[in-house]
Parts: sequence; structure tokens; C-alpha cells
Amino acid sequence: MSVLVVGISHNSAPVSVLEQVARDSEGTAKLIRDVADNEHVVEAAVLSTCNRIEVYAEVDRFHGSVEGISRMLLANAPGSPEDYVPHLYVHYDDGAVSHLFHVASGLDSMVVGESQILGQAREALRLGQEAGTVGPALNSLFQQALRVGKRSHAETDIDRAGASLVSSALGRAAEHLGRSTDLKALVVGAGAMAGLAVATLSRGPASSIVVANRTPERAQRLADHYGGRAVGLPDIAAEVADVDLVITCTDSTGIQLDVERFRAARGNRRPVAIIDLALPRDVDPAVGDEPGVCLIDLATLATELEHSGERSEVGDVRRIVGQELQAFLAARHAAAVTPTVVALRTMATGVVETELQRLASRLPGLDDAARAEIEHAVRRVADKLLHQPTVRVKELANETGAVSYAAALAELFSLDPEAVDAVTRVEGV
Repeated sequence: MSVLVVGISHNSAPVSVLEQVARDSEGTAKLIRDVADNEHVVEAAVLSTCNRIEVYAEVDRFHGSVEGISRMLLANAPGSPEDYVPHLYVHYDDGAVSHLFHVASGLDSMVVGESQILGQAREALRLGQEAGTVGPALNSLFQQALRVGKRSHAETDIDRAGASLVSSALGRAAEHLGRSTDLKALVVGAGAMAGLAVATLSRGPASSIVVANRTPERAQRLADHYGGRAVGLPDIAAEVADVDLVITCTDSTGIQLDVERFRAARGNRRPVAIIDLALPRDVDPAVGDEPGVCLIDLATLATELEHSGERSEVGDVRRIVGQELQAFLAARHAAAVTPTVVALRTMATGVVETELQRLASRLPGLDDAARAEIEHAVRRVADKLLHQPTVRVKELANETGAVSYAAALAELFSLDPEAVDAVTRVEGV
């Protein structure tokens, strides 16, 4: 079995393309189920964020899996799938592990070092576990990736390598408004990104915060935590009329604020900054053309951030990821040959037991002390003969190349494939 990643992100596609393939929570849950139903998929998880959607799968076949998963990933996109395929990327086996470690550490984020991805990776694991599509392979992979991400943030200043999306956008908003404090703010959404936005605003920029969400209870909980006020989505237009700043970050698939509603609600032309962090977008792009409006969306942020230089913190995290990747792959490769090694030792034990029974029948008068000494000697011979091959096969498993030393060992000793498979099922390899 091998890990496969098929995805699309801000690194491979413009925001306009990402919007077409983005999914809400229900769409993500359906994608997980669809992928898990593929005949070549054993385990499945989906990592879906505002600027990426990636399918992680434990598969028994590469080509059939790639084709099927790609088709499912693009199922909701309008037009021909061939229009989107050039924007997809595929990582397989060790490359898939490396990719997830880089993602979890923040190295693959639009804003390098942002920590939101850790929560999103944890959510991907949780959803897969609840759906029953995550087994030992993906669970181990995601758990280790989360540890890599935590270590990266704990041992380096990667958080400062790039500001969060919210902080970056707030900087632009402040330039447009002419001030960075005493702002009346409206936050549309109540998920992780909305929580980050409200928390950031509450630390100084905002004098008042209103939270709008389609689920009133979630909006109320978030607003209460930071001393804000909660409203429903139908009240957005009324609130827009009285605020300096709007931040939208829902997981909906439709426009939440179109230009007609905005014009009707905003009778004056006083400056307003609108930060749209949703994918697909929440705000009609035409709103950005209205007088006094500065519309900041993911496409704008991506353009500004894609050429940002690396700092020493990024180099430190890359070293951590490299160390963790090497250790994880070494353990993974060693685990892959473990069933063969166990099957080999089991076979040897069986041979020893057979020969000892044969000896006992031929020499029934052998005293107990002599019998014990002979048994000990025979077992030591078997252990010594097997020691070097089993040690070397584990060492060689970490070397690159097409040779499968475990398969060669199984062939040389005529190991029963069913015995090897049985150990694999027990060990969860």
C-alpha cells in the first residue's frame, strides 16, 4: 500500500480556478465518501482550506487511483475537467509524506508560517475518522504531520516569517481608511478564520465588532467571547451601512454581498474596507468598483505575497521538516519489511521445532540436560543465521532504488504470501 495525494492549491492555480473546485462542508464530506468508495482506495481524508483542497488516500494501485480521485475532485467544477487537470498536482508515497509535512509546518501556505493550517489538518483527520475512512496508515501520517507542525512553531519564529492573512489584509485596510484603530467591524462567518479575524480585531483595531452567521448560535458564541454583537446573515446589508471594515470568511458557495445590496445599504460614500477571505468569494467583485471601497480578496493577497522572500525562520523549519521526514520514512520503510522478517522467523521457528521433535523420536533415551543443551544450540544457530539478513533488509529498505529486498527475501526462502499478509494485517502495516 502507498499514500497518494491529489490536490489543487494557490501554488498551482489562480483564485478564479480554485473558486470553481471549492467545496463547502457538505461537499467535502461527500468527496471523502466518494473517494473511499474507489476500488483501489483503502483509506481516505480530505484537507480543504480557503486556498487548497487535497485528497489523501492509501491506495493499492497508482494509475487507477489518480484517475478516479482526480475525476471526483473536479466533479463539481463547471465546464470540462480537462480545463482543470493542468492545475492539479500529484504526490506519491514518500513524496506524499513530504508534501503533508511541508503543508502542516506552514511552508506551503499562501502566507508562509501561518498556523491556521494546523487546525485545518486536524479537522481533516477528524472528519476522516468520523466517516470511518481513516485507518492506521493515514492516522499515523496525519498525527506525525501535526507533531511536525507543532514542533516548527515551538522551536522557531516561523509565525513571524509572514503575517497571517487577516493581519496582512488589515494592513492594507488601514492604509485605505487612514487609521488602524477605532474601527467599527463586521465579520461574516463563525469558523476558524472568522475566529482568528475577531480575535485579531479585538486586540486593538476594532472599537466594536458584529458577527454574522447563518447559524445564530455560533455567531452568538463567537461574539460573546470577544464582547461583540451577533446578527443573522439577512442582517448583513443593514450592518454594512454603519461599519468601517467588513471581513467575510464563510464556507458558503454563493455570493453573500452583491453590488445591488451593497449600494442599497450604503447610502453614503464614506471609505469602507472589505476583506474577502472566502473561497469561493463571498463578495461580488463589482463591489470593489464602488466609490470609497477598497476590496481586498485572496487573489489580491496572493499577488502581493507570492514574491515575498524567505527568512532564516523558514530555513530553520525546512531543517526540522527534513529531520522529521527522514526519521518517519526510515520507520515507515522498516515497518514495510517487518511482515517479511516476522514470516521468515516464524518459518525458521517451525523448522527448528520440527527437527527437535524428529531428534526426540530418534533419541528417546536422551537425558534432559543434554536435550536442553541441544535445543539451545539449534535455536542459537537459527538465530545467528537469520540475524544478519534481517538486519540488512531493514537497512536496505531505506535506500532508494527499484529493488524490493523484502520481496527478494520472501522469494529466496519461499515464504508463504498468505503468512506475510497475515502479519501485515495484524501489524497494521
